[in-house]
Amino acid sequence: MNHKSDNLVQLLKKELAQAGLSTEVRAQKAGCLDVSEYGPALVVYPDQVWYGGVKPEDISEIVQSHLKDGRVVERLRIPGK
Repeated sequence: MNHKSDNLVQLLKKELAQAGLSTEVRAQKAGCLDVSEYGPALVVYPDQVWYGGVKPEDISEIVQSHLKDGRVVERLRIPGK
């Protein structure tokens, strides 16, 4: 796990808390997800939606759009996943 991905996990946890979702949604670090060609990745279960190329500025959009409102952020979705 590198420093950038650690920062993304911490930012995700912060955004979940601010959105009131920290008791419903778990942010968990993972090892290799075999999609490194897409950059930092995030998977939402049980929806099985895979996001790639995730940047710090994308986290609040994923939390608000997908986790709160149920709308997948298509521009970040990994094709075929």
